[in-house]
Amino acid sequence: MTESAASETLRTLLTPITLRTAGERIAERVVTAVALGEFVPGQRLPTERELATMLEVSRATVREALQRLQASGYVITKRGRGGGTFVRTDQGPDAEEMIARTLVPAWDDLTELLDFRQLVEQMIARAAAQRREDRDIAQIRWAVRAYIDATDRDSSRLADHALHQAIARATHNARLVELSARIRREVSLGFDAEPYTPQVRRRALDQHPLLAEAVIAGDVARAAHLAAAHFSLTEEMLREMHARIRLRSEGDRDGRSNS
Repeated sequence: MTESAASETLRTLLTPITLRTAGERIAERVVTAVALGEFVPGQRLPTERELATMLEVSRATVREALQRLQASGYVITKRGRGGGTFVRTDQGPDAEEMIARTLVPAWDDLTELLDFRQLVEQMIARAAAQRREDRDIAQIRWAVRAYIDATDRDSSRLADHALHQAIARATHNARLVELSARIRREVSLGFDAEPYTPQVRRRALDQHPLLAEAVIAGDVARAAHLAAAHFSLTEEMLREMHARIRLRSEGDRDGRSNS
């Protein structure tokens, strides 16, 4: 090892460890959620109380996170009637670095969770196709129509959730219904809002009717196959973001080693 390389290694080893606060971690999670389309520019975030309940942290932690986000230029607070904390239309300068601190350390666990979700949702689709009753079919068809008729992100998200809950309820197993909802919350970083982009909506517009009709027709194998394909959308978004962050990180390292 050259002397310069040895010095660089020593400096790395002696770099102080920075312990992040809970508020900083929540702030990073919010920025990641915005990047995934769980929250969109101009949208009002849930209240402090709602965020604390969603994320199972104290209101003081949420308050710290929001103060950090406001100071960094990610959100803006409006007072008075109709006020609240809103996502800014332009992300702060260090968005990808904050996202990396959320995604990279938890990537192995997140990958395992996504795999678990695919397995569970295939099982739910199979069971729903076997057990659906007339009232289940009516609810599934209503939710498909609601998604098609949705005019914005919020109504799309609500209809998407209603459809997958209707399919889960068609299993007539309350534990599967709760499990599906719990995994959704975990995948969405605790915000209970599926990643959303116009591209995701277009694909869901194609996939939802096919999945619903397979369940309604009692086609067990096709329902499971379509569920696996549909629930790969979130995984694809997360993998693309993780790959982009990793490439940037490797480029930064190469740049430092060549300097």
